[in-house]
Amino acid sequence: MSGPLISIAPARAAMPSVYTGGPTALRKATLRDIGPLLGLINDYAAQGIMLPRTEFEMAENIRDFTVIYAADRLVACAALHIYSPAAAEIRSLAVDPGWKQHGLGRQLLSALEEEAREFGLKTLFAFTYVDGFFRKLGYDVVDRGELPLKAWKDCLRCPKFQACDEIAMLKHLP
Repeated sequence: MSGPLISIAPARAAMPSVYTGGPTALRKATLRDIGPLLGLINDYAAQGIMLPRTEFEMAENIRDFTVIYAADRLVACAALHIYSPAAAEIRSLAVDPGWKQHGLGRQLLSALEEEAREFGLKTLFAFTYVDGFFRKLGYDVVDRGELPLKAWKDCLRCPKFQACDEIAMLKHLP
């Protein structure tokens, strides 16, 4: 065996990249993306903004992820995690700090909403600190009690469970 079965990737050693305005490629994630995904997500987790992810969790949920690369560098990611035949969560939406404010988050969210429509989902929800971003794209603030599917799965392992400061957002798909 080459390494531990379950590990948490440390924050990326590379500094955030600088936006170049060059071409980006949006696609579904593959197992080869696990390392870069862990680096980007766990950078935010180290700041208390996201939950840390492990290699095991990423492998288990890799089909949920959509990624954006610029050249050979992962610059953004997000996941569509289905909870029921009607509802899914937008999770792990992360953009390399050097690439923020250039439409990558909006591009990812649009792709995930289209994927949700293809699955016949009726609602999407997210827990976020960036409610303004989601509001601009048609999401409304809701009481987290309206989202019990989420609360009893991932939230139970969150260190902020008893004092959650994330904002629950919901969008009904047309």
